[in-house]
Amino acid sequence: MALVGGLRYAIMREQEEPTLAEVLVRLAPADLILIEGFKREPHPKIEVRGGSGPSLAANDPSIVAIAADAAPTDTHLPWFKRDDVTGIADFVANIIAAGTARP
Repeated sequence: MALVGGLRYAIMREQEEPTLAEVLVRLAPADLILIEGFKREPHPKIEVRGGSGPSLAANDPSIVAIAADAAPTDTHLPWFKRDDVTGIADFVANIIAAGTARP
């Protein structure tokens, strides 16, 4: 599959799942990379909770905040409602500004 427009294009292909390091090399240089997936990698993460699944934050020190419909009772990490796009974006911007965005 290809996505083509203006001065840019992207080609998607099937292959064995790359490592996060391989993906980051291909995206460099970049000021900000938002990742969905790779939850077991040691990069700063926001845990998005839905339903009653198990919490990842208790066993993952790289989780820096929680996004959930209700305030979690099992952690003191910063909490945002899942639809608080502005609050989450401000939180990410503050992490970047503080220079703590790298693992």
